[in-house]
Amino acid sequence: MNRRAFLKTLVGGAALLGAAGPLASLPTASASEPTALFPDLVAVKGADPAKMYAQAIAALGGLGRFVKTGQTVLIKPNMGWATPPEAAANTNPALLTALIENALAAGAKKVSVFDNTCDNWRQAYAVSGLEAAAKAAGAEVAPANQEKYFQRTALPGGRSLTETAYHELYLEADVVINVPVLKQHGGAKMTAALKNLMGAIWDRSELHSKGLDQTIPDLFLHKKPALNVLDAFRVMVSGGPRGYGSSAYVAPQMLLISSDPVAIDAAAARILNEAGLTAPDYIRRAAELGLGTDDLPTLNIQRLVS
Repeated sequence: MNRRAFLKTLVGGAALLGAAGPLASLPTASASEPTALFPDLVAVKGADPAKMYAQAIAALGGLGRFVKTGQTVLIKPNMGWATPPEAAANTNPALLTALIENALAAGAKKVSVFDNTCDNWRQAYAVSGLEAAAKAAGAEVAPANQEKYFQRTALPGGRSLTETAYHELYLEADVVINVPVLKQHGGAKMTAALKNLMGAIWDRSELHSKGLDQTIPDLFLHKKPALNVLDAFRVMVSGGPRGYGSSAYVAPQMLLISSDPVAIDAAAARILNEAGLTAPDYIRRAAELGLGTDDLPTLNIQRLVS
């Protein structure tokens, strides 16, 4: 099937909505009809985040397309909250493990992990299960709790944010892999790929004061992650971003992967829409900045069942 034919099958059906779930209307990949090009976005539904990631990255041609031998890799999860994995406020530890092991197998010289947490950083790193998972998989886990770890950096073309301070590991890494969890957010409406970079900078209050709908896209103007892997296995749809206890959840059991953070967020917004939530305006503004596309029907999207 060529690209034109593939796209034709998506018209009218790539809205990521359907009676059987938010991705049911997308065509399922067929081993007998491989596309000539790698897909722009892969969506996997399954029961095991690690296996779902393995299937998704294989569909993209393998992590070797993004990580070369001898490169340094930063994997940026969401681990900002001192809540256990079942709270779904942070990235799933099993997914982080799979990514680290894959990056090292692809030849990465070093893999680092950090987050500028909202809760106490030692507690968030520990209770989330992500620090232990990262270390066991062979990554270095770095602190991000002091301003000395951050360097002020210009954002040419920023509309509301013209500079900010990024963590030194984000600036130095040869490859950045962005691994957010999908959830409702009280201030930004949604946490997914675009918003996850707020944990890579020092002063989040500046973004809030200047308006998240524009400052969140502005953050991507210095360096875009090479790959975005969205954990949508268990999704918090109320009470975010920390949630737990009285929060409401749905279980799409999905993973989305793409080099395009705007496409990831546009697809993620469709998942939350099924729970009655509206998409944040920063997705549209990120597309306007040329950071990716929010026009899902124009993309080569591959839907898989793990």
